[in-house]
Amino acid sequence: MTMPSALTGSGMPAWPEGGLTRVPFWVFQRDDVYAREQERVFQGAAWHYLCLEADLPEAGSFRTTFVGDAPAVVVRDNDGAICAFENRCAHRGALLCLDDDGKAKQGFTCVYHGWSYDLKGNLNGVAFLKGMKGKGGMPDTFKMSDHNPRKLRIASLHGLVYGTFSDATPPLADWLGQPIVDGIARVLEGRKHVVLARYVQALPNNWKLYVENVKDSYHASILHLFFTTFELNRLNYKGGLVVEGGGGHHISYNQLDRAQLDAAYSQQNLRSDSDYKLKDPSMLQGFNEFPDGITLQILTTFPTFVLQQIQNAIAVRQVVPRSAEKTDLHWTILGFEDDTPEQRMVRIKQANLVGAAGFISMEDGCVGGFVQRGVAGAPDMNAVLEMGGALAQSSESRVSEAGLRGFWQQYRTLMGL
Repeated sequence: MTMPSALTGSGMPAWPEGGLTRVPFWVFQRDDVYAREQERVFQGAAWHYLCLEADLPEAGSFRTTFVGDAPAVVVRDNDGAICAFENRCAHRGALLCLDDDGKAKQGFTCVYHGWSYDLKGNLNGVAFLKGMKGKGGMPDTFKMSDHNPRKLRIASLHGLVYGTFSDATPPLADWLGQPIVDGIARVLEGRKHVVLARYVQALPNNWKLYVENVKDSYHASILHLFFTTFELNRLNYKGGLVVEGGGGHHISYNQLDRAQLDAAYSQQNLRSDSDYKLKDPSMLQGFNEFPDGITLQILTTFPTFVLQQIQNAIAVRQVVPRSAEKTDLHWTILGFEDDTPEQRMVRIKQANLVGAAGFISMEDGCVGGFVQRGVAGAPDMNAVLEMGGALAQSSESRVSEAGLRGFWQQYRTLMGL
């Protein structure tokens, strides 16, 4: 791969001129950029979605997750508090917990050498600490309290559990901003979550390309045939963009209103405006869940969390970087404890809209790879983000790339670029 030649003193290429409207393609390609992201973004001053409170119903309940590359364990301790720590034995670095979820009665024991940890992540046992028959073992200077995996600060909001490695990260609500807190509350507040399904989707692209895609309201009814053909999301519907938290968080929303349909889409000759029909139209027959009439809300928190409401299909998505050119996307499909059987069936049917083979989301799983392959020989070239202006600010129009510009504004601040 050809790499840019103009480097800054830090070894990173210089960011192109153009403010927030230009993004260099090398930022999706370089291993040194990826490594710096782990330090500055994922282990820096940012909050990261870890799991749901519903994943931790009682003492000892745990869920394994990731903060960037770093594996982590989230567990409810015997006092009822939620704790999180790196899923790494302090001895030789092996994973402490090998399961996705479960219940640990007393704590976690490394399979490699039997070092054990309590539910707070404190080392409390070393196999053969004093050796055997007076020989071997750890020196007298060894203190178990000096050898714990790194711990995360924890904060919860409406059933979502966030963590941060940094002591410098502001309180979660302050970091998100009131519009984002309100957007999360709109979907989740006061409701007991029920996990309907979980799956992981492998993406052949840099993690930031998927995050860009989710923040890009401009593409939604152009790329997605299902959105436009079945009139779920069109840019002429009433809606808007919210950009918050230094630009890194966003909400895109609209209200389905077929009275607003006009000739604008047919005049564009879009692939997404098709004559396809559903053999079973009941998939789109939902129920009135939210009094504000909003039928689509996509909310993101920097850097890698997505809360989705597409009609009655509710889900959270966690973007997990794997390398400079590979990403895993973790989907959790949600219902609520007070759903009626009929409402639960609606949610299950509408879950077919999203995921790797979802009628809407299938294109998103491909298009990031199209970009990754398309820019392979052009690290010195730049993406153009001028739709809707040059700033990262909220807008009544979704014909805009303001959400993307906001992401890059926050990203560059943390990365020092």
